[in-house]
Amino acid sequence: MAKKINLNIFKEFFQSGKVGGILLLVCVIVSLCIANSSQAISFAGFLARDFGFQTDSLSISYSISAWINDGLMAIFFLLVGLEIKRELLEGELSNVKKASLPVLAALGGMIVPALIYFLFNQSTETVSGWGIPMATDIAFALAIIAMLGKNVPPSLKIFLAALAIADDLGAILVIAVFYTEQIHWTELLLAGGIFAFLLLLNYFKVKRLFFYLVPGVFLWYFVHHSGIHATIAGVLLAFTIPTNNTAVESPLEKLEHSLTIPVNYLIMPIFALANTNITFQKEMIDGLVSPLGLGIITGLFVGKTIGISFFSWLAVKMKLAKLPSGANWKHIVGVGMLAGIGFTMSIFIALLSFKNPLFVVEAKFSILCASVLAGIAGFIYLKSIRTRTK
Repeated sequence: MAKKINLNIFKEFFQSGKVGGILLLVCVIVSLCIANSSQAISFAGFLARDFGFQTDSLSISYSISAWINDGLMAIFFLLVGLEIKRELLEGELSNVKKASLPVLAALGGMIVPALIYFLFNQSTETVSGWGIPMATDIAFALAIIAMLGKNVPPSLKIFLAALAIADDLGAILVIAVFYTEQIHWTELLLAGGIFAFLLLLNYFKVKRLFFYLVPGVFLWYFVHHSGIHATIAGVLLAFTIPTNNTAVESPLEKLEHSLTIPVNYLIMPIFALANTNITFQKEMIDGLVSPLGLGIITGLFVGKTIGISFFSWLAVKMKLAKLPSGANWKHIVGVGMLAGIGFTMSIFIALLSFKNPLFVVEAKFSILCASVLAGIAGFIYLKSIRTRTK
């Protein structure tokens, strides 16, 4: 019965991710249209407008853009954290045999793209963006593989979802370790105290979500002011939410169920609307063949495909894992291509990587191009495999 609950949650996540991916695409197009219209300056001014309040001892006044990237994205990372915890405890990542292929594939899909980017950008101002091509956008990748329907085995969809979740965990660790500039130890210790309190609640089997979510708001505030990116608070909170493997819906499953639709239908589209407002300029084309652009495009499209395919092959040859049921090596290559859709997470890391607005814009444009290329190529390639094997 517990398995049925988990499967239903996965189906809802997958279905909402599919529709959410389409909605994301619409928001990207709308954002690009606004950025290249007479409303571009007004829209940028709106995103820069401050919202909140500030006193001598409390400061929660940020720009609308910051609220989206630091606040709403913390909720996104809360959902990702819940998915990771559930998968680790009772899902596709719950034991070594199940987890080894998607985890090792995700590892290859992070290492190879980062290395490719570094080779293009070493000794340049843009070398700090090496984390950009490491990420996979769950919503877009799952939306595209869902559109393939029966052209791919169901196990391949689960493999991609598990790989993307493991990939997100890697991206979270990269953000926490490498994209933190300065630590404010007082706020960090306060955040640590709240996290310890939440762990105690879990230990004493407190079930009501209210007792986790309210301290979670304070956890977000102190993590934000500690210098570590505020979105990490979402993951820390997720890991304290209780779960179980019984037929009774756990607090974790209840919260995940509540967040899946708003995250995929509201938060991610808002993020896309706010962060893909790229005003096209002639210089952007040159940016695609700069070390920054080449590092991102080659890293996402080529690096993801090679890294995922090679590490998967290595895992199977070393008898650490098995291919998904009904899948072959061509399917794995196709998944590697789809994993090159970095979009949301890649843009997010780009925002953390560069202070120079020009680098941010060039990175966004390169990510957009690479993601479109990876999505189209992956879709056509996986569909053609089915056609040839009929």
